[in-house]
Amino acid sequence: MVNGSLDRWISHEKQENGLTWRRRQRIISDIAKGLAYLHEDCSQKIIHLDIKPQNILLDQRFNAKISDFGLSKLIEKDKSKVVTRMRGTPGYLALEWLSSVITEKGDVYAFGIVLLEILCGRKNLDWSQADEEDVHLLSVFRRKAEQGQFMDIVDKNEDMQLHREAVTEMMSLAAWCLQGDFSKRPSMSLVVKTLEGLVTVETNLDYNFTNVPEVGAGNQQREATLSSKLPSVFSGPR
Repeated sequence: MVNGSLDRWISHEKQENGLTWRRRQRIISDIAKGLAYLHEDCSQKIIHLDIKPQNILLDQRFNAKISDFGLSKLIEKDKSKVVTRMRGTPGYLALEWLSSVITEKGDVYAFGIVLLEILCGRKNLDWSQADEEDVHLLSVFRRKAEQGQFMDIVDKNEDMQLHREAVTEMMSLAAWCLQGDFSKRPSMSLVVKTLEGLVTVETNLDYNFTNVPEVGAGNQQREATLSSKLPSVFSGPR
């Protein structure tokens, strides 16, 4: 692809080298439609399992194409999940990998991370940050959400700052995709409809993305924070 992979366009030092808001919208839409096709329109459901900027290729018009299916899994249409060993890239792995029972919602989570990276113009894990609390983009996202200051972490590109309302709505969509309880994440077809303005983003969102339901006695669900239990693979090496 003429313009290489998405990761080379996310982080940039000069505004003129960055992506415009319209171009980012198109890339986000292309990724969402690609995943919706894999999950719902193929004869067998395909879970990619390694969605990240390095696996999103851009043609000369910045149309995005999903690539590298080396880790993907096929699921029969009548099945909803697959049991598999942990696979993927640190920083893009959903919490349910702890149980090794995976659905297409793992791709939805990874899409949410990529969406945040595109909007914020930085990597999910950025060890060059001066403040250790800012290394993990999700930690910054949660803090700014609690403060009601989404735009503080959005790419400083002037074109991005001019579209505050649309960008803020897109940040909420990212949060919806990143819910710790995978059953509360939207399907990718629902994400596409949201991007097209046909559906509104869920409002009752949990910005503590480490909260997942744990099945206890009587099959009743309770919230359990797993942040202290997560293996280093979810954070990546320093």
